Amino acid sequence: MSLLSPAFDASGLRDYAHDWAVVDVETSGLVARRDRVLSLAVVILGPDGEQTDEFSTLLDPGCDPGPVHVHGLTAERLRGAPAFDQVAPRIAAMLRDRVLVAHNAQFDYDFLAHEFARAGTALPVARRLCTLALNRRVDPPTEDLRLGTLAAHYGVPQVRAHDALDDTRVLSGVLRASLHEAARLELPLPFVSCPPRQDPRFAPRTPKTPCAYRNPGRPEPGGPLVQGMKVAITGETLTPRAELERQAVEAGLNVVGSVSRHTSALVSNDASSGSGKARRALAEGVPVLDETTFVRLLGDVRPGTRHERTRNADAVIPSPTTPPATALVPPVQEPTVAASPLPGPAPSAPPTPPRTTDPAPQGRPLSGRRVLVLGGTHPDAVAARGRIVELGGAAAINLSASVTDVVLLEGGERDRRMKRITALAFPTHDAAWLDAPVITPLPRQGGGPAAPHVLPRGGVIDLPQPSGSSSAVPWTVTATWAQQTSCEIDVVAFVVDEEEQVCSDEDFVFYGAPENPGGTVRLHSDGPTEQTIGVDLAALPPSARKVVVAAAIDGSPTFGDVGAIHISSGPGPSAAPLAQATLDAATTERTLLLAELYRRGPLWRLRTVGQGYDQGLGALARGYGVDVSD
Repeated sequence: MSLLSPAFDASGLRDYAHDWAVVDVETSGLVARRDRVLSLAVVILGPDGEQTDEFSTLLDPGCDPGPVHVHGLTAERLRGAPAFDQVAPRIAAMLRDRVLVAHNAQFDYDFLAHEFARAGTALPVARRLCTLALNRRVDPPTEDLRLGTLAAHYGVPQVRAHDALDDTRVLSGVLRASLHEAARLELPLPFVSCPPRQDPRFAPRTPKTPCAYRNPGRPEPGGPLVQGMKVAITGETLTPRAELERQAVEAGLNVVGSVSRHTSALVSNDASSGSGKARRALAEGVPVLDETTFVRLLGDVRPGTRHERTRNADAVIPSPTTPPATALVPPVQEPTVAASPLPGPAPSAPPTPPRTTDPAPQGRPLSGRRVLVLGGTHPDAVAARGRIVELGGAAAINLSASVTDVVLLEGGERDRRMKRITALAFPTHDAAWLDAPVITPLPRQGGGPAAPHVLPRGGVIDLPQPSGSSSAVPWTVTATWAQQTSCEIDVVAFVVDEEEQVCSDEDFVFYGAPENPGGTVRLHSDGPTEQTIGVDLAALPPSARKVVVAAAIDGSPTFGDVGAIHISSGPGPSAAPLAQATLDAATTERTLLLAELYRRGPLWRLRTVGQGYDQGLGALARGYGVDVSD
């Protein structure tokens, strides 16, 4: 199947014609820094989409092959296969000067980067393209975005799922078809630049053992320490710092890397040292213990309250909004509060959110429709998207195949996308249409996904409880913004306890540290205007009460300049989303809380937030207890 189809003008495909290296790997597990590649395949496509080369091989990883029931690769079958370093030169030659393509590309890219690092060389890839992210932009009418589903939708035959070579051939067909759709919609491709992965920040880290006890607060003057108290240490110590921390952890204390208003005590032999921790302890009234006193108190640390007890107690608190564990309830509205303890001035107040009263079915004429708003001032666009949600629709921020209607506010006809919208005959309306929309029936498209719940700002929905094989699937929150956005936006996550504080700095996940040490929270860079946080809810420790997902702008622009941020959330990167929301109340803010995954008794819930702050990411991180230097 050539990309130069008669249906398209070849001159218009120059942005979609590249040298491609389509890759698939089968692995012994899901963590690239720990697990190994068992088989890999590469298919080379030219700019015209024609295949020019392919290569596949089994690999002997020198370890247990992991879930044989998934990939079918037993230790006996892999015995005698080459080690990765033996085929690395061949793979490098195929990848060099080409765009690496994979389905959920960061997974394959990370595994290859670590394998090349073990072989003593660098992965020669400068850019990658994720077909999963590409199809999220195209948004085809499929039940989900799994490779097999997309292959069936695009008419690509699949013979052996989880066979690296067959998956790569299938993915090549999906890539061709997806590029056709992207060209039809004139969508920019979500390329991701790939820095070298031998940077020390990607080295494996030993996860900190989470403290099993709740923080009881500060000790009484002259009183004992209690398990769960948060203790920070600063300055020189007579006992080696590592040994002192080990003794504290074994006693049941929570050793933290920074001082906040939740810190129980600071250990310092020189309280007047002027260190950052000492200054913060003085400002917050945190008790300061010298090392001798601290070591003496370690000999009689009183029992604390375990996190598990709190969780079980929550589970039996009657709540009119908490359904049985197996139920999936419609969105409910909970009071929206400033979810971050960010210090300094109060956050700027966003415009009044749209009404959240659920109207009668006849008052939801836009149910099942996806409406794109173009033009208008920022407040006008915010109001229009709010009205769309009131009417039961989803507010789109980018053009895709799922858009059903376009609303033109003042100046919207000059939007660069209007030429394509006109050519594809999307229904367009003026602003008055939202007062009493008259709609045409949607064409029936078999196999489409169930419409996700559209949540307003502050909306809440219960997540289905993981069970069986689904327990290992990470829950994802994906943030997307306008594809013409030029400034850099970073999506980050904080894993916090009941005091809205991280247990350690490593529970702050961002570009420089894209996963926490336990691998339970990961950042996926899906493209220049799309990033995903994946959370293994089942593996989070009981001390983790909430995962906060936020976005921050690098530089002087604000979220008022960027416009709306669309978030979607579902069980895994390729599954149909359970919920979505469009958050665009920001004006002068440089950081924006997008969503929270939090415990409610035996359940996990998703809440959309949409709360912004004028301060930058450093101030936001310090508010959650991360030790960030000035």
